[in-house]
Amino acid sequence: MMKYAFECLLRKRNSKGILPSSSSSRRCIVQKKNLCSSSQTARTVPRERVECVVIGAGVVGLAVAREVALRGRQVLVLDSAPTFGTATSSRNSEVIHAGIYYPPNSLKAILCVRGREMLYKYCSEHNIPHKQIGKLIVATGASEIPKLDDLMNRGIQNGVDGLRKIEASEAKRMEPELQCVKALLSPASGIVDTHSLMLSLVGEAESHRTTFSYNTTVIGAHLEGNRIYLHVSETKHLENWNVRNLLLPELVLIPELVVNSTGLSATALANRFEGLNSGVVPSGYYARGCYFTLSNTRIRPFNHLIYPIPEDGGLGVHVTLDLDGQVRFGPDVEWIEGIDDISSFLNRFDYSVCVNRSKRFYPEIRKYYPNLKDGSLEPGYAGIRPKLSGPRQSPVDFLIQGEDAHGVPSLVNLFGIESPGLTSSLAIAEHVAARYLK
Repeated sequence: MMKYAFECLLRKRNSKGILPSSSSSRRCIVQKKNLCSSSQTARTVPRERVECVVIGAGVVGLAVAREVALRGRQVLVLDSAPTFGTATSSRNSEVIHAGIYYPPNSLKAILCVRGREMLYKYCSEHNIPHKQIGKLIVATGASEIPKLDDLMNRGIQNGVDGLRKIEASEAKRMEPELQCVKALLSPASGIVDTHSLMLSLVGEAESHRTTFSYNTTVIGAHLEGNRIYLHVSETKHLENWNVRNLLLPELVLIPELVVNSTGLSATALANRFEGLNSGVVPSGYYARGCYFTLSNTRIRPFNHLIYPIPEDGGLGVHVTLDLDGQVRFGPDVEWIEGIDDISSFLNRFDYSVCVNRSKRFYPEIRKYYPNLKDGSLEPGYAGIRPKLSGPRQSPVDFLIQGEDAHGVPSLVNLFGIESPGLTSSLAIAEHVAARYLK
């Protein structure tokens, strides 16, 4: 796949050919221990200059590739998986968030509100299945009402229109199965078919000279002067890699702009960029979340998204609906550790859902859905959230990091792109292109 993709790229730009290894001098700025591929080992590897590289073909990477391509740049998208959107982008709630939860003036707040507007418009114009079904955030006890007030005030500050606090009686009329003491109605919230969205983004990017190379992994990089040199390998060579042996790149790419949009492996990959100040790379955390689907019911109990008050590490076990009407509950939060770099590159996370985990779901769901019957939850799927804050730590904003932070003109790192990453995807792309394209 990698060879074919680069042949296509060369044909698109009338082939300048692979640069010989002697085409530029080498200067290693920083040495790191236990680095799988270094500037020394890349000396004899073929090199190729490219205009823009996006690493990661999740929904944010695809949005960035499309936006940059629409602005006239030739883009190469690299992903270690066999196709696009195999990690977080395909393992989430598929919710279009309004922009309520995030601190005013934060990137999450700004890009979620802007992204929601862009996403609804894009879906309407490109016939992407979606629906603005609205959301109820519920207080199930008197002690939660002040938190509901805080969420409403925060949403108003963030520019979310239509927010309204309602009494239990009105919430009950809207959703007869719902139990709460008060609720916050968010009419702007909705759902989207993420796969159809990503397929559309791929098509638009390809129609504007973007090349996709799947089964292709960026295993590191090094700096020469103020340019970044990406070390690239076919994924199959990592799958059976013996950690005792040196992992060599098969190709070195020299991009004018590179966007690290690898999601779950973004911090791990940045730590393998030789010459990049390690102090600018934040610590990464992984939060695993499971979903269960509702079975044994002919009529779905809810027509709106139902969310409890947010919890540590997430938004709580909530009700989401897909466009086929299936009801899902989740995700919960399970902090996971011990993930090595190669496992994160290859998405070797445990996505299994243990049926016994439903025992933790029933009491949480019954706080707002008391008629949930025993045995009605079936294992659905699991996802992993790339976070910049760990257990019992305050939530951290998106980190979109460019030259002003790390001093490398051609590098943009996207760190901690968790929820509302899907909603914000088009706005993140707009932000990156406007700020970092030269």
